[in-house]
Amino acid sequence: MAVSDTKKQKMGAPKALDVFIWQGVNRKGKKISGELSAPSLMALKAQLRKQGITPGKVKKKAKPLFGMTGEKNITPMEIAVVTRQIATMLGAGVPLVQTIEMIGSGHDNAKMQRLLAGVGNKLQAGLPLSECLREHPLHFDGLYCDLVQSGEQSGALETIYDRIATYKEKAEILKAKIKKAMTYPIAVLIIAAIVTCILLIFVVPVFQEIFASFGAELPVFTQFVVNLSEMMQAYWYMALAAMFAAFYLFRKTHRSSQAFRDKVDKKILKLPVIGDLLQKAAVARYARTLSTTFAAGVPLPDALESAAGASGNAVFRDAILEIRSEVTSGMQMNLAMRNCAIFPDLVIQMVAIGEESGAVDDMLAKVATVYEQQVDDAVDNLTALLEPMIMAVLGVVIGGLIIAMYLPIFQIGMVV
Repeated sequence: MAVSDTKKQKMGAPKALDVFIWQGVNRKGKKISGELSAPSLMALKAQLRKQGITPGKVKKKAKPLFGMTGEKNITPMEIAVVTRQIATMLGAGVPLVQTIEMIGSGHDNAKMQRLLAGVGNKLQAGLPLSECLREHPLHFDGLYCDLVQSGEQSGALETIYDRIATYKEKAEILKAKIKKAMTYPIAVLIIAAIVTCILLIFVVPVFQEIFASFGAELPVFTQFVVNLSEMMQAYWYMALAAMFAAFYLFRKTHRSSQAFRDKVDKKILKLPVIGDLLQKAAVARYARTLSTTFAAGVPLPDALESAAGASGNAVFRDAILEIRSEVTSGMQMNLAMRNCAIFPDLVIQMVAIGEESGAVDDMLAKVATVYEQQVDDAVDNLTALLEPMIMAVLGVVIGGLIIAMYLPIFQIGMVV
């Protein structure tokens, strides 16, 4: 029983790492210092000696008050960078365990250091890399782990990791472009709404007092703005609470209800300009995911299932699952794609050529490159198109409020 418990401890979760502040001397005799995570003081010193550093003063870093660690969360882009580093080091012939250890010890994010240290400990215990990664689904999704498992089974982990790295990099770049396209107009409109509220609550009442001294009837437009200002002054907190409540309910429903998310996805695709951009992004994700998985030796039905999950839109997800069903029953993929009537003719024709030539993965990679470039161009064009439109909206709203305030003054000047 004691032996069994010892084995469980070895196979269990790795010991939590502490952050140490160290000073030492390198091989050239130069004094250096830094921060590093390690399970113990002795392990840290051994790690420094491996790097050719003679440790001197070492102390554990004090934890901040109130339990705040101040550590950065692990971002998908960091996972993509680490994936590329693993692919590069495996390509250089560095053993897998040493690769994970070196990347982890050299990373500047303490959470990433602990994550990779845990993976390295499990690898040393004899577990396959894919199983180690599956224990961290928040950072390594099912597709990532399936591709790694495929590489382990085929003995081509180096090649597979290079493909995974390319896939992750392309996916994160595409995601960043979509965020850029969405963030700019939303931020400007929010600022416009805040400025409008400030004018209605603080500026219009000043003019209202001046108008009251005139003793004359206000123009219709000015009266409308004054009434709107009075309503905002009386009920601004209710309006603010309603906006927060609506945002909270939308977010909660969107997270908890698949049917609601599907409806939102369908509506978004029908939006002008934005809808076309999201369609191109979904096609790019589909082609890139399917190309990567199919080239890694994943069976086509399983590759289509992975592509459905990575498409990022319910309409495309359902269409790809329908394609998977028809392909499983024996239909060619290009015919199944044509039947779902959602993919452009260019994509269908490229897939048809790939099926005839036996190079579906290459054709899909080219499709992904084409549509990723189209997304890039669409984002640039969208930004250039939205700038004058947003300026026009801001001019109408802010200019309208100013005109409404000066209309009575103009009328008095004309009478005089």
